[in-house]
Amino acid sequence: MIRRDNKEIDGESIYLMIEDLEAENTGQVVSQLEQMGLKPEKIYRNLQVKKLIDIIIEKNEGTLAENGAISIKTGKYTGRSPDDRFIVDDKQTHDSVDWGKINHPFQEDKFDKIFEKMKRHVKDKEIFIFDGFVGADLDHRLSIRIITDHAWQSLFVRQLFIRPSATELQSHKPEYTLVALNEFKAIPEVDGTRTEAFILLNYQKKIVLIGATPYAGEIKKSMFSVMNYILPPKNIFPMHCSANIGKDGDTALFFGLSGTGKTTLSADSNRMLIGDDEHGWSDKGIFNFEGGCYAKCINLKKEAEPQIWDAIRSGSVLENVVLDKKTMMPDFDDGSITENTRAAYPLDYIPGSVIPSLGGNPKVIIFLTADAFGVMSPIAKLTKEGAMYHFMSGYTSKLAGTERGITEPRATFSECFGAPFMSRHASVYAKLLGEKITKHKTVVYLINTGWSGGPYGIGKRMNIHHTRRMVTAALTGELDIVKYRHDGVFNLDVPTSCPDVPSEVLDPRNTWSEKDAYDHSARKLAQMFVENFKKFGNVSKEIRDAGPQI
Repeated sequence: MIRRDNKEIDGESIYLMIEDLEAENTGQVVSQLEQMGLKPEKIYRNLQVKKLIDIIIEKNEGTLAENGAISIKTGKYTGRSPDDRFIVDDKQTHDSVDWGKINHPFQEDKFDKIFEKMKRHVKDKEIFIFDGFVGADLDHRLSIRIITDHAWQSLFVRQLFIRPSATELQSHKPEYTLVALNEFKAIPEVDGTRTEAFILLNYQKKIVLIGATPYAGEIKKSMFSVMNYILPPKNIFPMHCSANIGKDGDTALFFGLSGTGKTTLSADSNRMLIGDDEHGWSDKGIFNFEGGCYAKCINLKKEAEPQIWDAIRSGSVLENVVLDKKTMMPDFDDGSITENTRAAYPLDYIPGSVIPSLGGNPKVIIFLTADAFGVMSPIAKLTKEGAMYHFMSGYTSKLAGTERGITEPRATFSECFGAPFMSRHASVYAKLLGEKITKHKTVVYLINTGWSGGPYGIGKRMNIHHTRRMVTAALTGELDIVKYRHDGVFNLDVPTSCPDVPSEVLDPRNTWSEKDAYDHSARKLAQMFVENFKKFGNVSKEIRDAGPQI
């Protein structure tokens, strides 16, 4: 810990590679905080994993599972609260942010007043600091400081973001600061928030404030929202996707919302993982934003996802996973708290992961959708314009527990396969995608990991082994030599065969017992695509014509 008067320094509690933090650096950290008006009694900075675990148990913040992971409960906040997320409307953001249902404006003066209250709240209290980076590319990484009032969240961000070396930590100067206080609650009628919880992004002041919600996914996604805003002007394409590399060095990207299979399908024993959630695409290639993984683990099975299963061990953080009272082992089949159970662990817990997490320009991109209607083909090949259309559309189903209030799959269109984290207009990101596809001759596939044989409640979820085989065929070029049929409803080119996948699976209409019901549902969804795309306004005819033609 570091006391504000700098008279007491516990070197053992500083970062693993630093045994004795220099007084000059200590003063620098305290000075930086005081310049922001933050004057806590105690500061714990970049603690070792073991030390953080000891504090978590001592403070009764969590429970140690038999496999060594820390199990945390986040109360009523078991998922993101998108309606409580705001962006400060100022000179910088007024004309650059795509304001609407996703990006809610917040007044500058209201932000300042809440921050002042949070400063008073931490006075004479202890805080935990993580200093590190977002972005594995040294040329484009963002220096960050995460301040929390709970040790378990400090462990979470230590495992999820990129950890600094000893030298980097000594000279660390944050460009962005995030303050997350679980115990601080807003007063909506006074503070201008919607509820007691809030996520406030101030791009001009480079500060993010989070209050009342302990759900750690808010911290992670807020920092990625920052990257998604600041990178496009640099001609870098920020992406909500996972990425991996094959044995011959080929890079692949997997786009999709939570629950569509990004983490599962990119964790492949035959390929090396770059990252499971957020990346940037520069002229040099792909770089991971983070240094860890945040896997959805409801119904996790070792035989189906061995890499994720084995990564949940000492140093990992489990959110809202029930522990068996007798064995104290995680019960991944128990969704009594939430379906959105999560596991956070560092990237190097995945065997063969790529560190530093960089890759070349991708040869194949896969868009993942979980179609709750059960009418979309399990795999289709897209043209460049088709890729831009489906990227902007971002069709999927929000799965149970991903957000508060979602109890069963719900059809949704989330532009860029990540609308909650994209501050700019979808066309800004789609333009970058199109340019990259053209420049690097990248092939794009749309894969449905949702339902087959009927809609949710009647049909069944796609067989993961079939999906994995289709992914492999796409990545290895096996689908380059098969015949395709044209789906006239969705305007897609669908392979008529795929190795080790029954041919009837490839045509969703064949999996329905009631063909008329399929036709009705397919036309209904196609119409939803058309109606949704109208919101983008003046988009080129080539892109618009690449979608369903109803």
